[in-house]
Amino acid sequence: MSDTIEMITCPACGKAMHKVYMKESGTSLDVCLDGCGGIFFDGQELKHFDEQSENIDELKQAIEGKTFEKTDETITRVCPVCGNNMVKNHVSIKHEITIDECYNCGSKFFDHGELTKMREQYATEEDRRQDFLASTYNETGAKIDALEMQHNMNLAKRSLFLKAVDKLFLGY
Repeated sequence: MSDTIEMITCPACGKAMHKVYMKESGTSLDVCLDGCGGIFFDGQELKHFDEQSENIDELKQAIEGKTFEKTDETITRVCPVCGNNMVKNHVSIKHEITIDECYNCGSKFFDHGELTKMREQYATEEDRRQDFLASTYNETGAKIDALEMQHNMNLAKRSLFLKAVDKLFLGY
């Protein structure tokens, strides 16, 4: 068994990412400390850091005082773990922050500053979920109301048509 830590390449700038050990969660995050400042989350790692109450002190300390290079956030990035193309997705219903996700292995890549912005959007995962549900209900509810109105109009037209047919053929 090897004691070496496998380094991955940053999907945004191509530089080696460094492991930053997060004591409270017991995980090591891949952070591009010598390039763009991006953070790569393997599989389920993000769930330990997406809420405001979750400790990211070691991450803040690792990036403190550093200047990071700007990258082109519009290009398709390749997952450094499995080699598949990553997909651009919004982190919330607010559509303010776009991250890169790998649909094959579940990894996520945040450009510098995006994790902080995401954590500022909602205090808890429950707040994020409630906003999603309210937004979905508002959007879908309007469509359902329009369909219901159209259905009622069709029923009224059908009723008028049947009355006209009855009058024409049956005389009443």
